Amino acid sequence: MKQQANLIRAGQVIEHDGRRWTVLKQQIITPGKGGAFIQVEMRDLKTGNKTNERWRTADTVERLITEDKEYNYSYTDGETLVLMDPETFEQFMIPVELLGDQAPFLQDNMVLNLNLVEGDPVAVTLPPQVTLEIIEADPVVKGQTASSSYKPAKLSNGVKTMVPPFIEAGERIVVRTDDASYVERAKS
Repeated sequence: MKQQANLIRAGQVIEHDGRRWTVLKQQIITPGKGGAFIQVEMRDLKTGNKTNERWRTADTVERLITEDKEYNYSYTDGETLVLMDPETFEQFMIPVELLGDQAPFLQDNMVLNLNLVEGDPVAVTLPPQVTLEIIEADPVVKGQTASSSYKPAKLSNGVKTMVPPFIEAGERIVVRTDDASYVERAKS
């Protein structure tokens, strides 16, 4: 389906130069002189190579329709994620690289949303938040106020984040899966 370039959004799958691309980032740039254009960072679905492309906002691109399907995460086998269809119990395998920076947030039996184009996986979406334990947290520095300062901490999955000073090692917190930022203390 054709759409204007200024309607391209992250997560969409487009066809360009005879290849399929998943959109990673987009930005509309309005220079001081001349017409606006859209800068798009995208990844080739077959090779995994990234590229940047520019279109005028009035240009059209071919957007591919994706089918969304939920799967349960079973386990990781090397560079492959093994997912299970909750309805048919069939296993489905996808490359770990589809998750990108979100891979450390995978948890057993987590429900993942998989985007498919003609049966081929093109993107995976994790739940927006997960609960993890703090394994290391710097001590509170006397004189810092709770409202403005955060301290570094390490989560049980190895990811580093910034937490408020009252959070200690051993506590469970809720973090965002897209940027590993602190949301709140986990409710027991």
